[in-house]
Parts: sequence; structure tokens; C-alpha cells
Amino acid sequence: MISGRDIIVHGLQSLDSTIGSNCVNIANEFAKSNRVLYVNYPIDRITSLRSGNNPLVKKRKEILSGKQPDLVNVTETMWNLNPRTTLESISKINYRPLFNFLNKINNKRYAKEIQKAIDKLDFKDYIIFNDSDFYRGLYFKELLNPAMCIYYTRDNMRATDFFKKNGGYYEDKLMAKSDLVVSNSVYLNDIAKASNPNSVYVGQGCDVSLFNKDLIKDIPEDIGKINKPVIGYIGALKSSRLDIEVLEYIAISKPEWSVVLVGPEDEKFKASKLHNMSNVYFLGSKKETELPRYLNSFDVALNPQLLNELTIGNYPRKIDEYLAMGKPVVATLTRAMEVFKEYTYLAKDKEGYVELISEALENNSTEKSTSRINFARKHTWENNVKAIYKSISETK
Repeated sequence: MISGRDIIVHGLQSLDSTIGSNCVNIANEFAKSNRVLYVNYPIDRITSLRSGNNPLVKKRKEILSGKQPDLVNVTETMWNLNPRTTLESISKINYRPLFNFLNKINNKRYAKEIQKAIDKLDFKDYIIFNDSDFYRGLYFKELLNPAMCIYYTRDNMRATDFFKKNGGYYEDKLMAKSDLVVSNSVYLNDIAKASNPNSVYVGQGCDVSLFNKDLIKDIPEDIGKINKPVIGYIGALKSSRLDIEVLEYIAISKPEWSVVLVGPEDEKFKASKLHNMSNVYFLGSKKETELPRYLNSFDVALNPQLLNELTIGNYPRKIDEYLAMGKPVVATLTRAMEVFKEYTYLAKDKEGYVELISEALENNSTEKSTSRINFARKHTWENNVKAIYKSISETK
């Protein structure tokens, strides 16, 4: 347990982001026993020009002009900083010497604003926790002189189009000079260890309080009309992450099964053969609070990931949600999925999916359902941060 410390948290998502964030959840947990400064990343020049109508960009501009405060007390132990600076837009620069020059300028501007908040709050002996911000936070160890610099890797960011040009090189540099690297995926931890031997897999936090079958009182009308067994998936239907061929093969191989897909579709999904199959049902987007009711109607839950750089190392939080409802789960075998191997069925190919779904349907039991629920409910943010604290304590 780490308590009574000052911790600076920054990363790729701001505290006022409209989407969920590991970093925000971790910061809130830190703040239960420490003082936390959560730093929103500064606006960059191109974003300021191109996205002026975005509410968050408008807010940042008002803060820059002094119309709103830059440092706000969020809770008794947490503050939020919006740095009063603009960074140069450098992500598309291919010439590394120029990128290095401008990135160092950006780091200095950013760190200067953080230092002002450090002085104002009288932070001492502070820890910096960097959530995957390997450009803007590259020189914070030198510029801010923290007691400890922790780098957190929770997605394979270097594989994304935005970071492909320079991401891997700079992430490796930042991990190498960090005092500790923590990751939510065993795959990402393997990558981290190549740069820094003091890299630790700390697991993933998840709030599965909504995913409790005891809270479900009814069945949604649209899924209630569908014949059993229901083989389902919940989440964004993105062809860059999900294997359409696997879903098609399942539906063709087992016409007596109903394949139910809950979530928004991309263009490839909309154009897929799945829409021509009588046993495949697209139920569209649902509110987050409605998702447990749909999941409760599944006989088997799926996560048919494609194997690519984007997916192979990412921790699939939806698996915890599936398991928290006690559902049998069939998913693609990846390095990151190995932590679930005792509680899920892991398929290597489309044929394996059909075989394992059949096995899951035939061999389900109350005992197995209970063990899945108990396993998923261990993956809390509290336990996740306890693992981070343990890693900090063991770092010399």
C-alpha cells in the first residue's frame, strides 16, 4: 500500500474525456490514499485551428485566454490541470532530427506548466505516472526530477496508424529510462521487458457492478423473440478488430444457432454476407445500462478477434463483463488471453470456434458459472492499483 504520497498522472486521455479511461480510473484509486494531480494534455496547434467547434477544444482555448482557471480542485485529494500552453503538431514529421527538436520544445512547454502546479500545490517527492504518452512525456524525468517515473502501457499504441511513424522508437526510449514499467497485458509486458527489465504485468481493473445476473429482471423484447441457443457478441463491430469470416463460418456451420451481434457496425460489417443469413441478428447500439440484459440472454458469449498488431496484445475488458455474468466464453487465442485460459474456451481458427461453442453449450454448469463470476470480480480497480503499489514498493 502506498499512501501519503504526491502523484502526477498524465497520458493520452484527459480527465474530462467523453470515453472511459484506465488512466482516470487508476488516478481515482490513487487519490483514495494519496494527493493526485491529473494533467490533461495540452492542445496542439493544428487541433486548435481545425477543431475549434469541439466543446473540449473551446474549453481549452478559454483556459488559455484566462477565462477559466487552469488548475481546479476536483476532490479533497485530486486536482486537474489544463496547461496554459500550445504544442506544435509534430506527429506526421518523418525527419527524426526535426521531430526530436520540436518534441523537446513541446516537452519543455508542457513541463513548465506542470512545474507551476507542483509549486502551487507544494508537491514533494512526487511520482510521475505516464499513461502511454511517449512523445509529450519523453523528457519529464529530466525536466521535472520526480522521485520515481512510471510508464504505463495498456494498448499497443505503436501499432496504430497515428503512431506508426515514430511510436515504437520513442516508446522504447521512454520505457528504457523509466524507473518502472507496468502493463495490463502479458503481451505488452513482453515488449516492455525488451527495453526495461523492471517491467511488471499488473493486470486490468474493471467495474463489473452492472454485470450482475441477480439484477436482471426481464428480457429485452428484440432478443426475446430470437430462437435459442443464442451465440452473441457485445461491442463495436469493427472489421479492423473482429474476424467477419469466423462469424460467417459459425452461422453457416450451425444454422440452428442464432448469432446475435449487439453494437454499431462499420462499413465492412454492413456490407458483409452476415446480413444475408437468416440466423444472424444485428440488434444495433444499446445504452450501457441495457447491455447486461442482452448478455444475460446469451447462451455463449464471443470475442472473435482478428490476429493483428492492434488486437494481439490488448486486454479485452469485455471478457471480464462476460464472465461476471457467468457466461461461457469462446474467444481467439492470443498472448493477452492466456490469463483467462482456465475460465474461457480459446480458439485458434474458425473450425475451433464451432467445436468450442458446441463444447461450451454441452458442458455448462452452475459450478462453472460461479467460478467465472468469482474470477471476474477479482479484477477490480482496487486490486489493479494494489498490484501497481506492490511494484512501486519493490522498485529500488
